[in-house]
Amino acid sequence: MISLNPSPVYCQHAKVAIVGAGNVGGTLAQRIVERNLADVVLLDVVSGRPQGIALDLMEASGIEGHSRHISGTTNYADTAGSDIVVITAGLPRKPGMSRDDLLRTNAKIITDAAKQAIAHSPDALLIVVTNPLDVMTYLAWQASGLPTNRVMGMAGILDSARFQTFIALELGIAAADVNAMVLGSHGDLMVPLPRYSTVSGVPITDLFDASTIDRLIERTRNGGAEIVELMQTGGAYYAPASSTCVMIETILLNQPRLLPVAAYLHGQYGLEDIFIGVPARLGCRGVEGILELKLTEAESTALHSSAQAVRQNIEKALALL
Repeated sequence: MISLNPSPVYCQHAKVAIVGAGNVGGTLAQRIVERNLADVVLLDVVSGRPQGIALDLMEASGIEGHSRHISGTTNYADTAGSDIVVITAGLPRKPGMSRDDLLRTNAKIITDAAKQAIAHSPDALLIVVTNPLDVMTYLAWQASGLPTNRVMGMAGILDSARFQTFIALELGIAAADVNAMVLGSHGDLMVPLPRYSTVSGVPITDLFDASTIDRLIERTRNGGAEIVELMQTGGAYYAPASSTCVMIETILLNQPRLLPVAAYLHGQYGLEDIFIGVPARLGCRGVEGILELKLTEAESTALHSSAQAVRQNIEKALALL
């Protein structure tokens, strides 16, 4: 007869802690384990929710063919030793709300989450998903005390994916044939770049007239709000979870990629002391470099306007803390 340990010890794997077991956090946990990337600890202030989601995902592991372990908790001590901490916690948008309307509530949530999570995982990289994203990433960086390369925000990948999708739908082609680029804040002042957005290498400026491009840009800027208005009771979570998972996969597999993320700028694009969406080389050490695209005067002005709005909200958030 085989004697079984009632408290099994799992083999050492990469470990990801997800703070916030809402729709984004739960879907992200599913993406991570089903891609066999890491073990996952889901944390939430609502007792029972993270444990229930974790158990549900574990019960699917045999069907999905992975051996990753998922656990749920309300205790930050259970996240200790994580390689990556993802913060999705916060108040979601409701119809009629902007991302900036979430500032007061989410600033306090993010600051506390970053402090507690990094206290238990001091060597982790930190990815922020909570809105308003660029501001929350800055606050998380300050609260965590981490080097700037180890803190980043998700949104550039999501914004670019939305632009990519709308271009593909307009042309009636597969989204895989489209590469899109969006800079700036994750909000109404984001800066989609048609000159750097291509279909099988062809810039969309050669495929669409100006009015069509303007319409696609406007839909991209309102991509999140469009989903909120349709759903009424919540916002997007499938695409945000997929966007975050791409970052985690790149980091854990150490397969560096050039991805648009909210990264800290040290003078690049003429900007200092701010997290904002730019193309960055992402690898196992976090943000390993920033690519400075050659921008037109209009594009540069739009990026700086976007950055100014982020700075104003950072100042507001810091005054609230």
